[in-house]
Amino acid sequence: MALPKLATATYELELPSSAEIITYRPFLVKEQKVLMMASESKEDKQIIDAVKNIIKSCTFDKVDVNNIPMFDLEYIFIKLRAKSVGETAKVTVTCPDDEKTKAIVEINLDKIDMTIKEDHTNIINITDDVSLDLKYPLIDDFKSFDSEDSNTSKNFFGLIKKCVASVTEGKTIHRRIDFTDKELDEFIDSLNSAQLSKVMKFFETMPRLRHVVEVENPKTKVKSEVVIEGLANFLA
Repeated sequence: MALPKLATATYELELPSSAEIITYRPFLVKEQKVLMMASESKEDKQIIDAVKNIIKSCTFDKVDVNNIPMFDLEYIFIKLRAKSVGETAKVTVTCPDDEKTKAIVEINLDKIDMTIKEDHTNIINITDDVSLDLKYPLIDDFKSFDSEDSNTSKNFFGLIKKCVASVTEGKTIHRRIDFTDKELDEFIDSLNSAQLSKVMKFFETMPRLRHVVEVENPKTKVKSEVVIEGLANFLA
């Protein structure tokens, strides 16, 4: 006699980038196993692939995981995590007062919102005649980066290259397919400090999951606020 098939609840959420409504289900034990194994591996590629596959399955193949912004994927995953494992997650943070002691804080995932800065724009005016149209990073854009230091200049300039959609010069639009990597490298290398700062502002102000928690240092008893962001904090 065959075992019964269990019904799974479905939910809806609105994508931050497009306001599109999508339907999703919680991930199941088989998918949680894959996620746990990927997380234990500490391999960025394996973690990224696991997250992509879980989101694809849990959104009934309606989300193109290869072509939506990273912050959309993070948002979907947070909602999946809350409905699948529970809305509470324990995260290990470094206490700011001594910058070395670790402490565990509990987060309500339902209270994590997408932070969107009012002055954010994807059109960067380099000069009066030249502008950049930047697209949001995709999750695969981070696969080739140095996992030991995500803040290296090499990674940052690599990310800029991946996010350039077009360069406009007067009335002429040079789309990414129209110029080579070498030409793009030369263009980026020709920016001055003020122009580069404008490009950096795009990444600094783009939408992101961000949550502020209070942590008490177990050694000094000093209470501080810590900003938690990034997908890695919510894999457990």
